Amino acid sequence: MVEVKLHRVAVDPQNNQAILLLRDEGGRRVLPLIVGALEASSIALAVENIPRRRPLTHDLIISLLETFGASLKSVLIDDVRDDTFFAQLTLAVGDEEKEIDARPSDAIALAARTGAPIYALEKVLLLAGVSEEE
Repeated sequence: MVEVKLHRVAVDPQNNQAILLLRDEGGRRVLPLIVGALEASSIALAVENIPRRRPLTHDLIISLLETFGASLKSVLIDDVRDDTFFAQLTLAVGDEEKEIDARPSDAIALAARTGAPIYALEKVLLLAGVSEEE
């Protein structure tokens, strides 16, 4: 497992798609993830700490977790198949940990709100990562 940080939320100028750029700890590799516009907007709002009058879906999920005594411990991007990424949320519930399947964009939106670390398996970085220069 390699810790990655959300480096940037951007728009690919060639096809006008939202893209998340996750950078590994050493800054040598970047993992680009194409996401929906709404998810990218939700992540950008959280990263920039822009106040919202009403909670967005990801804010609601955090409120639900907190209400029921759970917290987001970490996010793991654990697979990529046919250009589709997969992720797992690890929740702390009391003294137990629970893993829940999630779309990476949703998982990253939650991590952006809570400060939970984001990890990627080495195999995902090998398959879909690019060097910083690329």
